[in-house]
Amino acid sequence: MKSSDGNRIRLQPMWRKVAYGGRQPGYDDNYTDETFLEEMVMNANVVKRDLLKVMIDSVSISHYLCIVALVVSTWTLTLNLGIDETTLLKLDVGLLLVGFSVLLLTTCPFSLKLLTKYVLNISFFISGLYVLAPIYHTLTRSISSDSIWALTVSLLLVHLFLHDYSGSTIRPPGALNNPKLTSNISLNASIVASVLVASRLPSRLHVFAIMLFSLQVFLFAPLITFCVKKYHFRLHLLFSFALMIVTLSVTYHLHRMFFILLLALLVFISIVCPFWLIRIQEYKFEINGPWDEAKLCFDITE
Repeated sequence: MKSSDGNRIRLQPMWRKVAYGGRQPGYDDNYTDETFLEEMVMNANVVKRDLLKVMIDSVSISHYLCIVALVVSTWTLTLNLGIDETTLLKLDVGLLLVGFSVLLLTTCPFSLKLLTKYVLNISFFISGLYVLAPIYHTLTRSISSDSIWALTVSLLLVHLFLHDYSGSTIRPPGALNNPKLTSNISLNASIVASVLVASRLPSRLHVFAIMLFSLQVFLFAPLITFCVKKYHFRLHLLFSFALMIVTLSVTYHLHRMFFILLLALLVFISIVCPFWLIRIQEYKFEINGPWDEAKLCFDITE
């Protein structure tokens, strides 16, 4: 028996590693020899992250969180009649001029055609918003205030969750790709939340002023931020830190609990989360080998 077994083993063909060769005689389907793991590579694609770089990358999230906090603070002051419609309209004009100037300065090359395009678009935008203000004013008259506030908070959370913090809600000048679907959903959620808040204001001029303010921020603030970041990154960081200080100051005078919550979120996003990400990188374990799927090394559309 031993001799016959030895003859059978000697006559058995050598195992070969084949992708689609079918079952090899004398071996099971899942058989592998000792050479199978020779090509195994561990942590080949793991990116080593730097704590400072991750903290700088998180500034974009903290930056936009402060923008939303300023919008909510403005809504609260307007609903409590702390800001009248005249002051709000002056704020709208100031934001429009500043944003328009920054956009033109950071867009290269500057052209008269681009300036005319921006002026016409903004004119149509403001005119349409003024015409629709009476409709927004009476849109939610039959809905209770508790439902309005609950829905507004929910929509703002959806907006923050789906917002594209690395891009823009509007296609920047010269860009080839349109905003992502999730970014458009986030923008729509913020617009609906603005309409709900505006419908609780006492006058149509109030509604027009707060809607213009909200849409300027939610529509154009990400575009301005994207252009400034692309133009000069250090300027973007300086502007972000200044915005955080202003936002914390406004929320401190508005409501102490709101200030504490915002400060805790900023510390968690800018310090705790980057440190947490760097810390868990030590436990990342990735293996690659001949069992992986093939990956294209070229663009299939070319």
